[in-house]
Amino acid sequence: MAGARPLRIVVERLPDAPAVPLPAKATSGSAGFDLASAEDVVLHRGSVSLVRTGWKMRAPAGTFLEVRPRSGLGSRGVLMVNAPGTIDRDYAGEVKVPLTYLFDGEYSIHVGDRIAQVRLVADRPARFELGVVPAIASRSGGFGSTGR
Repeated sequence: MAGARPLRIVVERLPDAPAVPLPAKATSGSAGFDLASAEDVVLHRGSVSLVRTGWKMRAPAGTFLEVRPRSGLGSRGVLMVNAPGTIDRDYAGEVKVPLTYLFDGEYSIHVGDRIAQVRLVADRPARFELGVVPAIASRSGGFGSTGR
């Protein structure tokens, strides 16, 4: 919505991460705010590293934050293990990003390297209730039911 006042996301920089930039959008058309690494890490094939961001953050009421992978890292074999990751409104710890490396050898991440992106998501009230879910014949075959 053009001209809408941006929502305020409260962030706290951890004292041992002074060099980490504030989460920011790379371009005006970016969907997410880039998160950078607060530490130097070497990723090895098949192992998972929880990479520090140096930030605690709290989304405004009625929203939550979602951490998503960066496509540029994925094309280099670096994947976010639980993508997307949810930062619940009642979580008060440091945001960390679980990364793994797919290829042989290792991949180095340095302080300030962009490792993920965070998105603000609306959190609508909802509840589950018992009932009957009508079948839709063309979409009842399970995962991949729309073709290959």
